[in-house]
Amino acid sequence: MLPRRPAAFALLLPLISGLIGCTSADSTDRPAPASTAAPAPSALRVEIVAAGLEHPWDIGFLPDGTTLVSQRPGRLALLADHRPGALVRPVRADFGDVLAEGEGGLMGLLVHPSFAANRRFITCQTHQENGTPVDVRLITWRLSEDGSRADRVGNLLTGLPVSRSGRHSGCRLALGEDGALLVSTGDTARPAIAQDRGSLGGKVLRVNIDTGAPLPDNPFIASPNPSERLLYTYGHRNPQGVAPRPGGQVFVAEHGPDVDDEINLVRPGGNYGWDPSRGGTESSYDESVPMTDLRRFPDAVKAVWSSGDRTEAVCAATFLTGPEWKRFDGVLAVTALKGGNLLLFGVQPDGSVHQVEIPPELDDTHGRLRAARQGPAGALYITTSNGTDDKVLRITAS
Repeated sequence: MLPRRPAAFALLLPLISGLIGCTSADSTDRPAPASTAAPAPSALRVEIVAAGLEHPWDIGFLPDGTTLVSQRPGRLALLADHRPGALVRPVRADFGDVLAEGEGGLMGLLVHPSFAANRRFITCQTHQENGTPVDVRLITWRLSEDGSRADRVGNLLTGLPVSRSGRHSGCRLALGEDGALLVSTGDTARPAIAQDRGSLGGKVLRVNIDTGAPLPDNPFIASPNPSERLLYTYGHRNPQGVAPRPGGQVFVAEHGPDVDDEINLVRPGGNYGWDPSRGGTESSYDESVPMTDLRRFPDAVKAVWSSGDRTEAVCAATFLTGPEWKRFDGVLAVTALKGGNLLLFGVQPDGSVHQVEIPPELDDTHGRLRAARQGPAGALYITTSNGTDDKVLRITAS
């Protein structure tokens, strides 16, 4: 359990269940608790860069110092710079086919690494035709020279499953150190999808950023099924954070049902053990099963951290790097929607988590927190997701 923290100090949290023991049936399969020694007082500075947004889902930094922000209802904004009080202007783009229902809509955004030459960026969005949901898809766009308009280049990847309600839509985009495009996808709250390697839901995908094709060293590249060739990992519920770590590791932040949010270390071809179909024997979406079902899947990859008996609704994730971060250099920063806080994970070289800290400056101080991206000058930028007058926040170590 993650109890409410006193505002006066940061609390170091155990790995799984706060200061009480786990009581669920799969508690023996969880990671061991971390140390509970008190950390040094937190010292973060929080500034408002922009306001007046609606469910800003992701952030992309452009070479000229401007910033793109996707908003779930199907809108794109351009911030004039990264500083507090930045001018916000809309970017004209055709999002008429976006199905903005529930958790779905205009979601992840990633600036192409060659943006300076091709002015391209990629979005992940739910797609509808005549009011009927079709799929979640990745679309490549080109931003005009003046930043006022974005034109579609084309579909990069289609066929990610979608639900009418938008539930468990995913969908975060990240660039691996090797140049691969990593995509997290939700299971759409359907029982068999996460374990079905022929489906693109409940997965982490690894594709070519220019073509959407599977990469030749993907774990299932020899499969006759074209969807399976795209998979990097499977057996996920609703991962919404993908964080490449300098040195090559990749971590995923994943929503649990009413227990066991997870941080997972990606292992190519790994099964992460979510199966609400109970091996195909249950037609309903049975969320009483463990997030990582080691009894049904003994080889499933164990989480490096679990929230235990409650959930924070962990969302985006990014590593903080650079000497300007002082004692936070190398920490994994993860936003939380339900918890309304920022979790800072101390991660060992082998990927294990040894401590978790919630800084008081971002402990239920700004409501629900969604996006998290480290900017080009090193600051962390996060967004609120309260639905009205949402903000982009700039976080630095003071």
